Amino acid sequence: MKIPSLFLFALLLVLTGCGDKNPAEATDEAPAGSGDPGIDNVTAGIRQDSTNADLYAQRATMYFDKRNYEAAIADMERALAIDSTNVVYHYNLADVYVQYYRSRLALRTLQRAATLDPDNVETQLRLSKLHLTLEQYDEAIEAVDEVVRLDARNALAFYYLSSAFLGIQDTARAIKAAEEATEIDPDFTDAYLRMGRLLDAKGLPRAEQYFSAAVSINPLDPIPLQARGDFYRDNDRIEDAKAAYREAVIADRQHVSGYFNRGLLLMEQDSVEQALAEFNLVLKNDPVHIQGYFFRGFARELLGNAAGARDDYRIALRYAPDYTLAQEGLARVGETE
Repeated sequence: MKIPSLFLFALLLVLTGCGDKNPAEATDEAPAGSGDPGIDNVTAGIRQDSTNADLYAQRATMYFDKRNYEAAIADMERALAIDSTNVVYHYNLADVYVQYYRSRLALRTLQRAATLDPDNVETQLRLSKLHLTLEQYDEAIEAVDEVVRLDARNALAFYYLSSAFLGIQDTARAIKAAEEATEIDPDFTDAYLRMGRLLDAKGLPRAEQYFSAAVSINPLDPIPLQARGDFYRDNDRIEDAKAAYREAVIADRQHVSGYFNRGLLLMEQDSVEQALAEFNLVLKNDPVHIQGYFFRGFARELLGNAAGARDDYRIALRYAPDYTLAQEGLARVGETE
């Protein structure tokens, strides 16, 4: 059968258009006139020197910051095509893959980095963290063992080891590893908080010491203050909890959890007007806080403000139509006046 010449011509166009391109050539054209002066400036540099891997890596970072993950991946792959031995490029590509929900590709990328430099502590730490994310706890422990072989006093390695032991529900060894992390690094806030939570779960009173130690590292950090407040709340030390939550919002006026949890405790104490003030602050700082709308509505309902309660319940349901408490609240105050 004779193939029409027009078909052959079209096929030729397709075939020539699908030929492999040099990595640099493939990226030079796409970002032209991106609208971002920084990206356009780096693109101009690439046109001048298309074999400069650092320029591709730099532009990949800019794309990453803009959440343009596909473009970031393309540029990091081109940087690696030029310089495949650069471990940092592997790290950067893995970071993009993780954010783009391609954790398996991130893992393969970090494994390549480990092959390039088996004694690199940073690579093994990153591998351990990613294994933890993937709930591959045995592999995470193996990566930590490599870190400890290279750096026996690496606090982060012991913290990750604690996480892995928690993953396999070995609480005793999780506590021991977290404690080792605090001994190596006396300023390791997260390790102190973990120690506090684990000891509190066992009902051990020395848990408070670890929460207080975490607070003392940076008294202006609202997270340890919040954690200590939660510890007080869970141990029925309500006034101490309210004070801790208050300290948290003084440290950071936009720390919504402090206002919210303090409001809940005030509701339990029937201090409804004070609770309402806290929920107002929750919504001032986070206008889409669904529970904030419900509890402000509930406080308004208790104070006899049915119209205000109705508005809050409706807003909560707008964000979460299946929110049972808000549905019940709206039924109590009525759909209309």
